[in-house]
Amino acid sequence: MQFFNFHLMPYGAVDLDEIDKVKSSWVTFSNRHYDPVKGADLYHRYLDEMEYADALGFDGVCLNEHHQSAYGMMPIPGVLAGALARSLKRAKLAILGRALPLLNNPLMVAEEYAMLDNLTRGRFIAGFVRGIGAEYHATGVNPSDSHERFHEAHDMIIQAWTEPGPTRYEGKHYRFNYVNCWPRPYQTPHPPIWVPSQGSSDTIAWAAKHKYTYAQTLSPIALVARFFQMYRDEAEKCGYQASNDQLAWSNTIYIAETDAKARAQAQPHLESMVNQFLKMPVEFLLPPGYTNIQSLKRIREAKVTGKIKTVDELIDTGVVIIGSPNTVREKMAAYQELAGFNTSLTKTQFGTLPADMTRDNMAAIAEELLPYFQDKPQKQAAAGE
Repeated sequence: MQFFNFHLMPYGAVDLDEIDKVKSSWVTFSNRHYDPVKGADLYHRYLDEMEYADALGFDGVCLNEHHQSAYGMMPIPGVLAGALARSLKRAKLAILGRALPLLNNPLMVAEEYAMLDNLTRGRFIAGFVRGIGAEYHATGVNPSDSHERFHEAHDMIIQAWTEPGPTRYEGKHYRFNYVNCWPRPYQTPHPPIWVPSQGSSDTIAWAAKHKYTYAQTLSPIALVARFFQMYRDEAEKCGYQASNDQLAWSNTIYIAETDAKARAQAQPHLESMVNQFLKMPVEFLLPPGYTNIQSLKRIREAKVTGKIKTVDELIDTGVVIIGSPNTVREKMAAYQELAGFNTSLTKTQFGTLPADMTRDNMAAIAEELLPYFQDKPQKQAAAGE
């Protein structure tokens, strides 16, 4: 199994009471609550943590994209990826991912990703997402066009990476006379493509069709297993058997000497993540036209926000793994067996978790978890199991 250190880069200095007053940390939560001095310190701290993950032996590090939110300070993840592209010595660098429908010029992502692939000499992973509903409020893009814009942007980026230019692209939303990506990607024909989702059936089917790695976002492990089985079923329809290497689970892990100590230490920071940093009205998460009815039901079922969540609920439903080294190892093995995946996208920092506790957690995961799972692929499950 591969372990990636997945960092959300939250604004950990936020006043949680202010989020509760506004009832959202997204879009309508005023930027007057952002202190640039504290924010700058956090950016440097978080980049240091990503470099520390590389030194500890994590297989890769992950960034992502969110807009107008204290939840994640990465509206332009390529800026931070550029800062890491030369400092990471061995780990892969993933952006999970750029929200393609929000862009007027997707060719800039083709160029940005190609640059990062060159800077890392082929250790870059390209992530494409539609973006959650809040991003459409933040950018003024019509969510009902998101599927069409996503597919067109993707097709044009692949064309830019794989066809000698200049070529033309003619779509409904994007039209370019000159598609001629300089530089070309380092990897041939292009970097690996990963597709995170909240559980959209359309996204799962599309990812399986293209044989892209599918990454399930924060959800109870039973639902993760269902979504991964959907991917396997869609792969069968396309005439192949999906590998566990094509499935990645986004999780949160915290290790301490005992279960009780781990739970007590993680509780306030974990609960701040799910109850404040993820707080938003449902119309921000799922605006009209964003998804179909079937996917809407699955996404709502998978949501870890809404009513107040406790650390015990998150542990019991397998949204997170918190405990002693032995407990965490046992649960990870059981969850891998249940869902069938060979990549763990692990948040080692969450909510308001401070720097010293984050580094202790990262070191514990590297010492107590990675040696038991890295380079030990799970037995491939047959489709339908």
